[in-house]
Order: sequence, then structure tokens, then C-alpha cells
Amino acid sequence: MKPKLFYLFLFLCSSLKLLGQNNATEFSFNEFLGYVKKYHPLVKQADLKLNEAQANLMQARGAFDPKIEVDFNEKRFKDKDYYSLLNSSFKIPTWYGIELKAGFDNAEGMYVNPENTLPNSGLTSLGISVPVGQGLFINQRMADIRKAKIAQNLNIAERNLQAVEVIYAAALSYMHWKRSFDEVLLYETYLKNALTRYEGVAKLIEEGDKPAIDSVEVGIAVKTRRLNLEESKLKLTKAKLELSNYLWMENNIPLELNDNLQPETLLSKTVKETLQINELSSITLDNHPKIKALDAKIALLKVDRKLKANSLLPKLDLSYNYLSEPGYFDNYRVEDYKIGLNFSFPVFLRKERAGVKLADLKIQDSEFGLQFERKNLENKIKSQQQEIISLEKQRDYNTNLVKDYNTLLNAEDRLFAMGESSLFIINSRENALISSQLNEIILENRYLNALLGLYKTIANPE
Repeated sequence: MKPKLFYLFLFLCSSLKLLGQNNATEFSFNEFLGYVKKYHPLVKQADLKLNEAQANLMQARGAFDPKIEVDFNEKRFKDKDYYSLLNSSFKIPTWYGIELKAGFDNAEGMYVNPENTLPNSGLTSLGISVPVGQGLFINQRMADIRKAKIAQNLNIAERNLQAVEVIYAAALSYMHWKRSFDEVLLYETYLKNALTRYEGVAKLIEEGDKPAIDSVEVGIAVKTRRLNLEESKLKLTKAKLELSNYLWMENNIPLELNDNLQPETLLSKTVKETLQINELSSITLDNHPKIKALDAKIALLKVDRKLKANSLLPKLDLSYNYLSEPGYFDNYRVEDYKIGLNFSFPVFLRKERAGVKLADLKIQDSEFGLQFERKNLENKIKSQQQEIISLEKQRDYNTNLVKDYNTLLNAEDRLFAMGESSLFIINSRENALISSQLNEIILENRYLNALLGLYKTIANPE
């Protein structure tokens, strides 16, 4: 009876499960995402879109910068001064297509064209140019500014979408690492159980209480557990290397995951808060980056459409310049001026009307796409929410199965200790328990991945 009691004691001791290494340090999911958001090169690359939008806006505003122009021509041949012509101006473009201009012209020489003949001291001018038809309420400069401002919102949305893609891929690798780590712990536990059982059976065989063939069966279990453990360790090594792709420090220095780090144990309880998806019922699409991006693209098309519609108006530019010799501006003479009129208008407007029609079709096409995308996102979020709810139930069911299989195995252990069971039945019970615990790990992984899928659909990288 003593050998049986000894074996029972060994088996009860072996039922304790490993929770982790004593010197292991937990590397939380929240901490990992912090590294990814702050240091990963692809996230930094996404941030460049914001700088690009600011640079485009500065470039568009450059069209309204004041401009100095100088045109000087001089001809001298065989000691004769044929002519010396100077035309200089200072122009200030304004928002509504109006342009202010100040100029100074001078002409000297024997062969100056009479049209260019000026007073000896030169001629100054102050003038204004006004587009009465095309270009008054919208022109290319105004359109570029508006589009650059809209493009800022577009680039912010695209930056968020790109950042979410990187964070999602990184989070998936973390979940893969956790699953592989949990499988290694599980197989390490059952390898220890198998080795303890092997030692107990070997002792019973040595004392004549068990047939020698039992050592073969228990040996097969040990070899199987070692094989499973080796395979799971290989998966864990690959998962660590995959995770290291997303670990970076300042100055683009890559990191490698340390062997003494382990994933967050209670990840299922903290992941929603980390991903900021605590309230599944309060999710809206008002600030969704994809919707904002499509809205911005439609706004850009509407600016183009307004510019094309402006081309249906006749082109009529009026200009007025007051002329005076330098130093005589205090004596205003209304009869000294130069005026200009520039008019053009296509008779059939076929090109212009076609341009407006094409712009309308592009806007309509984009609006259809926006409606589809909004509905698609709504249904996708609902589908993912249902998947999460279903997986929560499946995990609860599987937890109860694990408890039941564990109860059966413990009962079979006691029967075996009393000589009323066999190693075959115990191995069958243990295999069923391992399968249920593996399924528990798989269901947890599916649950975490489903939450990540919802996070990716919501697309909030902050």
C-alpha cells in the first residue's frame, strides 16, 4: 500500500500548474503600444503627411506674396546710345483676384520708340486691376488655398489610417507572442506531469506493483510532451522575432525582445481600455478617418467644380493706372492715366460645360462611394461586435469544460493510485484536458484578435 500512497502523493504534487518564471518581467500590452506609437519608423512616416499638408498650404499662400519685377534693356553701338529702357513694378495680389500695382518706367536714347517716350525724370504709376467676370469670386490662387486647407484634413485622416495599420499589425504580433508563450507554459506543465508520472510508474514497476509494459506507455506520453513543447518553443521564437520588428527606440534604433520578458497575464481584462473601445454600443462614425478622408476628397472636387463653373462667365479684366512724374503725386491730375480692358468669351462653351459636367459626375461618384463606405463600416462594426459577444460566451463555455475535464483527470488519478484505472485512460483524460486548455488559449487569441479587428475598423490611433 505504501508504494501506491507514494505515487498518489507524487501525482497530486504534479497537478500544480506553472504560472511563469520567477525572474520573468511582464511587458504589458499598453507599454508595447507606447513604443510602437512613439518610435516605430512607419508611424513616423505617417506623421510626415501632416508636415506635407503644412508645406502645401504654405506653397499655395505663396501665390499671394507681393512681387517685385524689373525689366531693363539697353542698346549701344558705335558710340551711340540707341536706347535704355527700364520697366519696374511692385505688385500685391489680393484675395478676390484684385491686384494692386506700383511702377516706375524710364526711357532714354536716340532711337526710343515714340510709344515709349517718357519725361526725362521717368514716369511713376499707381494702379489696380479687377477681374469683373472670371476670377472675381474664385480663381486658381483662391482655389489652391482652399484645396490646401482641405488637404490638411485629408492628410490627417490618411495619417491616422496609416498609423492604425501599423499599430494593428504590431498588436497582432503581440497577441501571437502571448498565444505562443501560453502554449509553451502549458506544454512545460504537462511535460513535468509526464516526467513525474514516469518516475512514479518506474518506481512501482521496480517494486513489482506494475507491469513493465506500463513504462512504454508512460514513456510515449513523455516523448509526445517533449515533441509538443519543442514545437511550441519554435513558434515562440518566431513570435518573439516578429514582435521585435515593432520595437524601436529614439534615433531609429531597433530593439530585440529580451528572453526574460513575458506578455501581460490579464490581457483580456485590460485590452479594451488599452484600445479605448470600452463601450461597444457608443461607437460612431462621425470622426472616422476614412469618412473624413472621403468628405475631404468630395470637398476638393467641389472646389474644382466651382472653379470650372466660373469658366462659364466671360473673361473681363479692367485696369486703371494713375500716371505721374516722380515727386508730383501731391498734384493729382485726373486726365493722366492709363486704362485697359481685356475681354474674351467662347461662343459655344462646349469645353467649359463639359468640364462642369465631368466635375458633377466625379462628385456624384464620390458621394456614392461615401454612402457605401459608411454603410459598410456600420455593418462591419456590428458584425465584429457580435463576434466579440459570441467569443465571450464561447470562452465561458470552454472554461467550464476545462474544469470538468480537470475533475475527470483528478478522479482518474485517484482511481489509478488505487489500482482501479489504467495509464491509457489517464492519458486519454489528460489529452482531452490539454485539448480543452489549448482551445482556451485559441479562443482567447481569437477574442483578442476580434477586439483588434474592431479597433482597426474604428481607426482611432490615439
